[in-house]
Amino acid sequence: MTDIVNMKGMNKYFGPLHVLKEIDLTVAKGEVVVVIGASGSGKSTLIRCVNGLEEFESGELTVDGHPLAPRSGNPQSLAEIRKEVGMVFQQFNLFPHLTVKQNIMLAPKKVKDASQSEASEIAERLLNRVGIGNQADKYPTHLSGGQQQRVAIARALAMDPRLMLFDEPTSALDPEMIGEVLDVMRELAKEGMTMMVVTHEMGFAREVADRVIYIHEGRIVEEGKPADVFDNPQNERTQAFLSRVLAH
Repeated sequence: MTDIVNMKGMNKYFGPLHVLKEIDLTVAKGEVVVVIGASGSGKSTLIRCVNGLEEFESGELTVDGHPLAPRSGNPQSLAEIRKEVGMVFQQFNLFPHLTVKQNIMLAPKKVKDASQSEASEIAERLLNRVGIGNQADKYPTHLSGGQQQRVAIARALAMDPRLMLFDEPTSALDPEMIGEVLDVMRELAKEGMTMMVVTHEMGFAREVADRVIYIHEGRIVEEGKPADVFDNPQNERTQAFLSRVLAH
């Protein structure tokens, strides 16, 4: 099976703070990897390194065959990676002055050189795919948080990515809106999309992940199939974390 992401001995610092420590991790094509851990453990930094939003200081990182070098990265590889990797953030980051459809059309027009009509067709198809085809002409501020996040997912999909990154995509949502976003992510997983997901939604991780990664203070201390990690964690730090989060 082809690896879309390959990290070897990767280290990341913020000044003197050692945020990621000797990370070895692969993500295979079609695999859903869910990253869990306490706030500040390095989860978001890990996936932000994958599409070059954060530079790393040492080690190796290859994304879909494109190597990124420590510190300076690789401009040519980075440009290719950003064409092939979609990312969904905690905040929706939609342009408020553009309609929902116009927000989504930006990516295929700018990144894929699609024509106006092609971009329009892509946007309409993806809005239907995430279940909000009837919201195309509204502005983001007229939508609920869950709907806005589904627009953000559609926008990322408009690049026809080979890998989707999700950085706590439901953390800014009201509880009743979380399910509609997770449903879209479930469908993407069923369709075979390669995904790296940082989340606190343990039920989703158990149900959808092929593999769960637990990070503690910048290190991967446990990984395995969801049933193994959740039901029989081997590391005492994993045990302590899960006893806290699963008790609520």
